[in-house]
Amino acid sequence: MNIQGEVAEGFEPVRDAFVRNFEVLGDRGAAVSVYRDGRKVVDLWGGTKDADGTDPWTADTAQIVRSATKGVAAAVPLLLHQRGLLDLAAPVGSYWPEFKTGGKEKTLVRDLLAHRAGVPALDRGLTAAEAADGVSGARAIAAQRPFWEPGTGHGYHAQTYSWLLSELVLRVTGRTLGSVLAEEMAEPLGVDFWIGLPEAEAHRVGRVAPVDPPESAGMLKTRPRRNVSEAYADPASLTRRAFAAIDPLPDENDPAYRAAELPASAGIGTARGLARFYGSTVGVVEDGARVFTPETTALAGRELSAGPDRVLVVNTRFGPGYMLHGPASPLLSPASFGHPGRGGSLGFADPEAGIGFGYVTNALAKSVTADPRAQALVRALKSALSAL
Repeated sequence: MNIQGEVAEGFEPVRDAFVRNFEVLGDRGAAVSVYRDGRKVVDLWGGTKDADGTDPWTADTAQIVRSATKGVAAAVPLLLHQRGLLDLAAPVGSYWPEFKTGGKEKTLVRDLLAHRAGVPALDRGLTAAEAADGVSGARAIAAQRPFWEPGTGHGYHAQTYSWLLSELVLRVTGRTLGSVLAEEMAEPLGVDFWIGLPEAEAHRVGRVAPVDPPESAGMLKTRPRRNVSEAYADPASLTRRAFAAIDPLPDENDPAYRAAELPASAGIGTARGLARFYGSTVGVVEDGARVFTPETTALAGRELSAGPDRVLVVNTRFGPGYMLHGPASPLLSPASFGHPGRGGSLGFADPEAGIGFGYVTNALAKSVTADPRAQALVRALKSALSAL
């Protein structure tokens, strides 16, 4: 495998783990990047741009990162809060009056961000065109009765998070979430990440495809717990309904889907872009700036939801938009905050270690949270840091 890029002295274990991901765990094309204290210390890529192709992955290849989008998108409402434009303790309906129906009247903004809003599914799934039109999703959410009393428990809003965040940001700013991200954060920071892929950048994005990692080198496929597998198999379960809020499932290689502003699932970026973005949430990145104040960084890692997840059917932990370190998402340390993407991608920050991390892949495994390839890289990074 021809791995390209560079690692700083002491971070060689990350390169070794990255190589092994191709040799053992089924990666076809991928990249990993790490910033430490604002400086890029890992920047590696290899394989093919398309999971089903032969053109090489290059330094600027980007990929769709599925739910890892959520962690980048969450920075927008937190930035608005940082600027005094959004009160996390206010009712969502104070910004979005149509939301105040069917038992959602007392839902707070922080409930929305921490998957406590009670609307992870819709009575009728939206088509891909409806999901992307900027109107239908918000209308459906506003009309939807919650599946539990908002604020009393949590469950992963796999797809509906797109319309919840999008409409909230639109009501506060008059602008789309993707445009705020681009103009206020991504472009000033030099971050290659888009929620709503510009046509001019489409040539950089590879095709994704599902893969089954080989059973070799002691890395056996793990069987999900019975209650988890049953929840995913049952069409009537809240789990299945949450992931089917766009029905039928969209083609993630479709240019129209990639151009859609869907903050829950359709973000596209490079590993370097993810790592640089998260690095900017915990410090000043080289030739850039810091997006979060220390107070907002602390807020991003503050636990708002913990325990049994009504959708994922495992224990999860969430802050305001971010998955936190825990069994379902083992990040670098308890201080970490970020978000995985179903199938493999991962981005996170660790404020104590000064780390911003990004991993993207075109080989989509069956994992929902803790993908073996991403976790191998996290373990290698942890080992490298402990030896420095």
